[in-house]
Amino acid sequence: MKKVKRKTSAKKEVAVEKRIKTGIPGLDEVMAGGFENNSVNLVSGGAGTGKSIFAMQFIVNGIKEFNEPGVFVTFEEEKEKIQKHMLKMGWDLKKLEAEKKLVVIQYTPEQVKKMMDEGGGEVELEISKIKAKRVVIDSLTAFSLLFKEGLARREALLDLFKIIGRWGCTALLVGEHESDVERHQSRDVEFEVDGIILLYYLRKGDTRNRALEILKLRGSKHSTRIFPMKITDNGIKIYPDEAVF
Repeated sequence: MKKVKRKTSAKKEVAVEKRIKTGIPGLDEVMAGGFENNSVNLVSGGAGTGKSIFAMQFIVNGIKEFNEPGVFVTFEEEKEKIQKHMLKMGWDLKKLEAEKKLVVIQYTPEQVKKMMDEGGGEVELEISKIKAKRVVIDSLTAFSLLFKEGLARREALLDLFKIIGRWGCTALLVGEHESDVERHQSRDVEFEVDGIILLYYLRKGDTRNRALEILKLRGSKHSTRIFPMKITDNGIKIYPDEAVF
């Protein structure tokens, strides 16, 4: 009696990790589809590079394109000024807040420390209310200045990251750095976050051009190029097929 060999096929299930898309034209395709879900990321740049616009676009796109409510926390600029400036991009923040899709929270330095003591305070409450999936903190620099000593500052940042980790959101922190590509120096916070996007405002002759670099994206294969970037009437746009220099 002949033995019949049975062919068996084993189907391996490959877990596809969820990515949180920025929705910024040209960007997600060069950063492996977006940020890691529930990650803590940093967007950093000098004056005029478009940091706050980038951060708000991340929030607004989340609401409009992916049905993901968001919370925007500002430690520096007044809420009314943010609403006014972002309206120029076509983003009606008051309308989004009325629809319970967005919450903009303005904190004074004293309130920031209270938030830390309470382990999240009002931010955590608002995240729960609107079931937020995205959160922005603008800026990390202003937060750091509340703590004079280097060790105290580092411990406060680590405590902040622990609090953010409990929120169940993908977070984007706004920071500042030297806008010259060659003069960037890594700081402690860059070793703690999951992703880093650097924005530049480069001088070429008598003009300046904006650019973007993905410095770090944990667990992802991302492009290592520096990309041209423009701030348009509809927000930021990246040009993956063009060269900066």
